[in-house]
Amino acid sequence: MNNINELNQIATQVRRDILRMVHANNSGHPGGSLGCTEFFTALYFNILNHNKNFDMDGINEDIFFLSNGHISPVYYSVLARCGYFKISELSTFRKLNSRLQGHPTTHEGLEGIRISTGSLGQGLSVAIGSAITKKLNNDESLVYSLHGDGELQEGQIWEALMYASGNKIDNIISTIDYNKKQIDGDIDDVLPLGNLKEKLISFGWQVLEERKGNKISNVIEILNQAKKMTKKGKPIAIILHTEMGNGVDFMMGTHKWHGVAPNDEQLKIALEQNPETLGDY
Repeated sequence: MNNINELNQIATQVRRDILRMVHANNSGHPGGSLGCTEFFTALYFNILNHNKNFDMDGINEDIFFLSNGHISPVYYSVLARCGYFKISELSTFRKLNSRLQGHPTTHEGLEGIRISTGSLGQGLSVAIGSAITKKLNNDESLVYSLHGDGELQEGQIWEALMYASGNKIDNIISTIDYNKKQIDGDIDDVLPLGNLKEKLISFGWQVLEERKGNKISNVIEILNQAKKMTKKGKPIAIILHTEMGNGVDFMMGTHKWHGVAPNDEQLKIALEQNPETLGDY
């Protein structure tokens, strides 16, 4: 467990990793990755009970599934910084024959990744299946998942929500990255979600909401609160308000950096706003 200052240093380095990975290949999704940097840092360096000697079964350890797999840069950076694989491998992002593809995959045996993700709407179903497995095996550890708010426009999500509550899957904590933006614009302009909290409650979930989702201490607090609510007959959802492109001033507040790489000058400016803390790869 790291203190808040150490976690903030890690988060700054993760932002640098994201920016450099996407820039080097002129491809990837920086906006959502930057917006979820604090969540991933808090989760992997403070919350999860996880074993870096990776195996696919994850018995007696917490398991995480990234449903919105396009924000793979932040996932890869945190896994590497945690020690799952060498940090130097980040330089292979999206390159031919790399294990670090644009969406996480399993066929190359990348440590930390248990399922290929990126087909939006499917990750919650997978996480629920894992949570059921833990229940059947009397495994007391938890399952975590992360979802984009735009992903909630997929019908399968709502079927999974109904299934989890109807079957009392109470060992799962699913977080929604609520930045209110998706690739084509604002959520409200594409397909409004309405009162998301009330909808989730009506589907039988316990719901927490954190409006400062880019503040690590707040993320830790809400995740710890969620842990205390498990094993009580209902699944738990966290609505985490974040800022797409957080930490880079010209990327914040717009959907335009959802899937666009910075050019050389933009990278230089962005890195200056996030000074190196732990060493680049």
